[in-house]
Amino acid sequence: MHTTTGEKRENIQNSISRGVFVALSILLQVFWIVGFAMYMAKYYAVISLAASLLSLLIVLRIYGEHINSAYKVSWIILIMAFPIFGLCLFLLFGREGSAALSRRRFARVKAALAGCLVQDPAAVEALQHKDKGLANQSHYLGAYAGFPVYADTDVTYYGDTSAALAAQKADLETAQHFIFMEYHAIQDSTAWHGIEDILVCKAKAGVDVRVFYDDMGSIGFVSKPFVRRLQSEGIQCRVFNPLLPVLNVFMNNRDHRKITVIDGRVGYTGGYNLADEYFNLTRPYGRWKDSGIRLAGGAVRSLTVIFLEMWAATQKEPLDPAPFLPEVSHSCAEPGCFVQPYSDSPLDEEGTGENAYMNLIKNARRSVYITTPYLIISDEMHRELTLAAKRGVDVRIVTPGIPDKKLIYKVTRSYYAGLAQRGVRIYEYTPGFLHAKQFVCDDEVAIVGTINMDFRSLYLHFENACWFCGCHAVQDVRQDFEDLFAASREVTADYSGKRSLALRGMQCILRLFSPLM
Repeated sequence: MHTTTGEKRENIQNSISRGVFVALSILLQVFWIVGFAMYMAKYYAVISLAASLLSLLIVLRIYGEHINSAYKVSWIILIMAFPIFGLCLFLLFGREGSAALSRRRFARVKAALAGCLVQDPAAVEALQHKDKGLANQSHYLGAYAGFPVYADTDVTYYGDTSAALAAQKADLETAQHFIFMEYHAIQDSTAWHGIEDILVCKAKAGVDVRVFYDDMGSIGFVSKPFVRRLQSEGIQCRVFNPLLPVLNVFMNNRDHRKITVIDGRVGYTGGYNLADEYFNLTRPYGRWKDSGIRLAGGAVRSLTVIFLEMWAATQKEPLDPAPFLPEVSHSCAEPGCFVQPYSDSPLDEEGTGENAYMNLIKNARRSVYITTPYLIISDEMHRELTLAAKRGVDVRIVTPGIPDKKLIYKVTRSYYAGLAQRGVRIYEYTPGFLHAKQFVCDDEVAIVGTINMDFRSLYLHFENACWFCGCHAVQDVRQDFEDLFAASREVTADYSGKRSLALRGMQCILRLFSPLM
């Protein structure tokens, strides 16, 4: 086991090489298709005319679709400005039916698991009695996302990922029946090795241990022998959506979730992956700031079902969920605490992640505080944020002071002026990179999870989060924001004035195509 730390990210070389090979292979295929189309258009006027007519029809179709307006504008301008190139890209990556097979597969799995989550009417009645506005927010997640609200679950908030990891490992040590772990990124290094040692011991003791990670998210962190090593130790390990050197539209839909479930009674989720930088064992982008929560009680059942949905979608044989959904008897230490874990999928028409955020903003009376590593928002989200500020709500957004992706950082900053000029306060976390994804509203309700405020998280990725109110954890999130404000620099005034014509022009171009990034 490696125990040393460094100030640079360490990459797994053969995984990086595989990623480069896949990217180059796909790029060559795109160029070949575009080049062939341009060649045919050059020598055959009828084909050029057909391409133009097809482009026009596609543009009309895009305009009539019930999708985010920013997506519409980006695709329409790209296709109209570069008919052949834009049309090829749209046919490859933008078609609604391009992930039809995956959509049908996930729909079958979701239907098979539909009866696993049943709403307790008493919890709904108690929440309605507590606060009708909060009950309405909860109703949306239950009625349209299919996730019940629980009144028998304790929530612990961790604003320090090192403390979260220590608690997570302690709970893993207590596992008797099964351990489920689903993460966007796992790094075969120090932080993971401490977890793996526990998982190996538990697997040898007969515990059903399953690990699931996203290929794109982990490509710089693990190599091919990683899966074989875990399987040789009795741990079931699967890779979501492996990168292949072929044009595969579904590769754009990544598993961005972060979930640990232990015996169906304890669960963890939040913004952090299982890589060294998330725990400041390495610091490639200054001090890393992230957060997470621990759930104990009935609400863990929802996390279990979210994991099982993804696991079952990667196998042909049906999965029996019954052994993993025990009846949990847990007396909540905080009466009046309501907890509602939920997930979001790019394969349905319900924008659960964005809608949950907007419901919180729309119902705010005093304050809405937000952290997000990327701020690339839709017109609808922009409108809700600025309307709240205009109503007199204290709206604050904290973003990173040190970027992990420089281009995305420029796009994020391009949204500051429109918000700052309308009363939203913007902060940048100066010690380093801020990766936490969390909201707190009116000191009453909070959301902590994996969902960034960008188009990729809100529309393209598989995500999860947890809505909770009436518990001390909400106040802990609120206090964490106070600590963040003290450690950050407010840049509102810097973006409230006029910008140069050149800067505005560059930012307009970046924002124009940001939904496609």
